[in-house]
Amino acid sequence: MRFLITKRAFLPLAAAAMATVLAGCGSQIADPASAGSSASSGASCVDTSGSSVKVGFINSLSGTMAISESTVFDSLTLAAEEINGSGGVLGKKLEVISEDGASEPTKFAERAGKLIQQDCTAAVFGGWTSSSRKAMLPVFEANDALLFYPVQYEGLESSKNIFYTGATTNQQIIPALDYLAEQGTKSLFLVGSDYVFPRTANKIIQAYAAAKGIEVLGEEYAPLGSTEFSTIVNKVRDSKADAVFNTLNGDSNVAFFRQYKSVGLTADSMPVVSVSIAEEEVPGVGLDNVQGQLTAWDYYQTLDTPANTKFVAAFKAKFGAERVTSDPMEAAYTSLFLWKAMVEKAASFDVDKVQAAADGVTFEAPEGLVTVNGENNHITKTPRIGKINSAGLIDTVWSSPAAVEPDPYLATYDWATGLAK
Repeated sequence: MRFLITKRAFLPLAAAAMATVLAGCGSQIADPASAGSSASSGASCVDTSGSSVKVGFINSLSGTMAISESTVFDSLTLAAEEINGSGGVLGKKLEVISEDGASEPTKFAERAGKLIQQDCTAAVFGGWTSSSRKAMLPVFEANDALLFYPVQYEGLESSKNIFYTGATTNQQIIPALDYLAEQGTKSLFLVGSDYVFPRTANKIIQAYAAAKGIEVLGEEYAPLGSTEFSTIVNKVRDSKADAVFNTLNGDSNVAFFRQYKSVGLTADSMPVVSVSIAEEEVPGVGLDNVQGQLTAWDYYQTLDTPANTKFVAAFKAKFGAERVTSDPMEAAYTSLFLWKAMVEKAASFDVDKVQAAADGVTFEAPEGLVTVNGENNHITKTPRIGKINSAGLIDTVWSSPAAVEPDPYLATYDWATGLAK
C-alpha cells in the first residue's frame, strides 16, 4: 500500500494545518489538546440515529477559483437532491453543510476541520487546486475522516482518507502527451500557475519529453490569479514550439488566451493543450480566444451515453438551459454516488467500514462505468482529447479504447522512476 508515503510527506504540513483548523474554530473548541486527542483516537461525532445524515461540500465560492469551483458545488447539489429523491443513503436523507474555501488553502484546512469536528459530517466532497487538497489532507488523516476530491491532479499521492474521482496523471496528462507525439509534436512550451499541480505535472512532462525525444523549449509560471501574461506569451511566440502544454488554473486562463491571440498565435499555428479548461470556463475565457484549441479530460458534455443524456438534462432542468456540464462537475456528481454505493455495501457510515468496502465499487457514470481501486483510492477513467467547437462545447477527437486503471505513482512507466521521491 502507498498510504505511508503520503503521511510521511505531510507530517510537517499536518501540524500547521491542524493549528490553522483549531485557530479557526475559536471558542467552539474549548480545549484544542483534547480535540486533537479525540481525533487521533478515531472518535467520531457523526450522528446516524435520526432520519438524516450530514455531508459536507467545500468549494471556492469566492476568489480566483470561483469561476470553476462554483459549478462543482452545483453538480454536488444535484447529486444530493437525486439521492434524497430516491430514498437517501441507507434510508437516511442527506443534510448538506456547505463551506466556502475562498480559493485559499489555509481556509480549506480550517473549514474542513469545522465540517469534521463541529458539523459532524459523514463525508466531505470538494476541493479543486492541489494546494487546497494538500492543505486538507492532514486534517482528514488526523481526524480519520473522508474527503472525496473530484478534480484531475498531478498524481504521486494516495491516502486512505481521500478518494480521488478525477483523473490522475496516467489518465490525463500522459494520454495528452501521447496524442501530441502521435500528431508529430517535437517541441513543447510549458505554461502553468505557480503552485503544486503545474510544477509537479511539468516535472512529469519533462521526464516524458526526455524519454520520447521531445524538446521542452521553455517552462514559465505565473501566480495563481495573475492577469499579466505579455512577457510569457512573447516567450512562447518566440520559441516557435510545436505546441503549448497549459496547466494554468482559474481566471488566469482568460488573460493568457486573450494575450495569446493578440500576438497572432492560433490553434493552427501553435495549438495549446489545456488540462484545466472545460466547458464552463470557455465563455469566461472567450470563445473567440479558444475555439479550435485542445483539452485533455475524461468527460465532455457531448458524450453520447444514456447516463450522460440523463445527467445533462437534469442539470439543465435545475440550473438553466444555458448551463453546461464539465469533467470536474461530472467527477463530483459521480463521487457522491460512489460514496453512497460504498456506504450501502458496508451497511454502515463508519469510515473504516466504508474504506474496507470501497474496492471494486462501480457506478455507471456519465463518463462511462467507473470502478474504485481500493489499493490507492482512485477510480478507473477513460482519457479523451477534445477540441473546442464553434458552440463553445468540446468534441472528442481521440478516446482511449477502454477505461484506464489508475497509476498515481507511475509505477508502470520506466521513464518515471524516481519521480515519486
